[in-house]
Amino acid sequence: MIKLIVGLGNPGRQYEKTRHNAGFLFVDALAQDCGSSFAQASRFFGEVAECKVGTEKLLLLKPATFMNRSGQAVSALLKYYKLQPEHLLVVHDELDFNPGIVKLKKDGGHAGHNGLRDIIAHLGTKDFYRLRLGIGRPPAGRAVADFVLSSPSRQEADSLDVAIKAGLAFVPQMVAGELDAAMNKINA
Repeated sequence: MIKLIVGLGNPGRQYEKTRHNAGFLFVDALAQDCGSSFAQASRFFGEVAECKVGTEKLLLLKPATFMNRSGQAVSALLKYYKLQPEHLLVVHDELDFNPGIVKLKKDGGHAGHNGLRDIIAHLGTKDFYRLRLGIGRPPAGRAVADFVLSSPSRQEADSLDVAIKAGLAFVPQMVAGELDAAMNKINA
């Protein structure tokens, strides 16, 4: 059962529409769908919103610590609410999938993603769910950091929006604890 969804990204207007902020875009859309809004929560090093999904309360978090320090915010919120890592869904950009692709998985490494790397280090476990939103790989010769910190093309942005909407459709199932069923459908 998912009780906390963390969208990964970087704070600040200069990063708002970048590929690396796909996680922020997802939780922003979810908060809007729930009729909720984010509020600064300094004790959690980020912005927090509460949603009602069916009869369940769902917390949303956008860390304000920058991507490579995301674990500080995630661990603070998990500890405060006495949640376990298996209650956590981290939504992030994924280089290994083309724009428009969305996949759900549990466990695994960080695959070079600094946000995931820091969350794993802070939690001391890889035992949490990840919703991976495809952004594709940079063209040959372009640095990955420059690519993820730049805005996608209009076509890529539209594809990312499709992936976000597809992922949002499965949130009720994930919150209800039907994660295996959600995983089978999303990953099909």
